[in-house]
Amino acid sequence: MTQKILERIEIKKRQLGKLRPLPQAALKRLKSDLAIEWTYNSNAIEGNTLTLQETRLVLEQGITIKGKNLREHFEAKNHEKAIYYVEELAKPKYSLKEEDVFRIHSLVLENIESEFAGKYRNGQVRILGANFIPPNNLKVSGLMKDLVDYANENPDKLDHVELVARFHHQFVWIHPFFDGNGRTARLLMNLLLMKSGYPPAIILKNNRKQYYRSLNLANKGDYKSFILLIAQALERSLDLYLESCGALGGDEYVALSTLAKKLPYSQEYLSLLARQGKIDAHKKSRNWLATEKSVADYLNSLKK
Repeated sequence: MTQKILERIEIKKRQLGKLRPLPQAALKRLKSDLAIEWTYNSNAIEGNTLTLQETRLVLEQGITIKGKNLREHFEAKNHEKAIYYVEELAKPKYSLKEEDVFRIHSLVLENIESEFAGKYRNGQVRILGANFIPPNNLKVSGLMKDLVDYANENPDKLDHVELVARFHHQFVWIHPFFDGNGRTARLLMNLLLMKSGYPPAIILKNNRKQYYRSLNLANKGDYKSFILLIAQALERSLDLYLESCGALGGDEYVALSTLAKKLPYSQEYLSLLARQGKIDAHKKSRNWLATEKSVADYLNSLKK
């Protein structure tokens, strides 16, 4: 099932490439909206309570939200700065550098935990709810050097989406910093995607439980669920880019409840196909959207 979505991603990436240069007005608005969405979701996964609209107000208008603490405001502004830095780095010939890992982490923790920002942890940590204990702090530097080399060299010749998913997991497993590991991992994963011509893959707050559950499975060597999660997030972003250019092939993405009324299949069955990546679908808020054609294509593939 993961192979189907990886194939769709490459088709959509090529389709997007043919449209370049993209319309500047649409691109500017989309990048701004994605940066806000990325910031909101990444921070919310870690417990930040700013809503999407409040995050937009903080970033676009510099408004202080009543009842929200200073740290939450800094987390929003810091993440936005880190995205700008990632965008500056994300060029085709870029190779990941350890100094950029430090810089991105420094931006994430700026004015929050400055004494730890951009510095590997010097003590042992335990992660609440995780099924593993991160390696001893004395091993962190060597493990991180190996991970950076792995990302740059791709010695196993993995598909790019699988490569960044494994990088993301290994970064979180090493847990190189006392705090800010999750946000930094997601920023670095997207740096690797963006330098290769993909849009950022934004893991939604609504998928938080699935995100942590699939990371725990990856700790046991089962990467299928995590790769699928990253692939679905990436396909959603590709759809948003193509939609902004009016290039989604004329098929209207509608809620699965609407499709179920037109097709002899229940909403629950269509939702299962969407979650498993078997049909071309993406999430908006809590709802899966898909096209009638995507369901027909999947069913035809089964007949073949």
